[in-house]
Amino acid sequence: MGFNAPSLKGRALRLLSQREHSRAELQTKLARHVQEGDDLAAVLDDLEAKDFINAGRVADSVVNRRSSRLGNRRLAQELRSKGLHDDLVREAIERIAGTETSRAQAVWRQRFAGRPATTPQEAARQMRFLAARGFGGDVIRRVVRAGDEDIAD
Repeated sequence: MGFNAPSLKGRALRLLSQREHSRAELQTKLARHVQEGDDLAAVLDDLEAKDFINAGRVADSVVNRRSSRLGNRRLAQELRSKGLHDDLVREAIERIAGTETSRAQAVWRQRFAGRPATTPQEAARQMRFLAARGFGGDVIRRVVRAGDEDIAD
């Protein structure tokens, strides 16, 4: 009994069944499995024509999965790393831009359990924590200064 390796299209469909992938991601993941006679571009074109690969869905998926924990800058970087066009990235970030302060405050509360910074060193540590997650400088300052008080967006 022989075991046949899955085709490129089969591998692509398996990857797409797990989560949304951009064309660039699939191309990178499938490139190592290309054998003689395989046409990766044709497989990806076919999947794109059948709407299995959709950049808009990829952007929405990333934003929905990651926006509760990350700031706009980090989300934009992740979207660009997936090979999405700048226009699509800008559009996705604009949809959630108004919620960055509340998201930053939720992340801050989860990590620091509502303990406001009492020293400049602690404030700097909290600011670095939020900056590493891609929140903007003005948002970070507002969240750390406000402590456990609610901030209006």
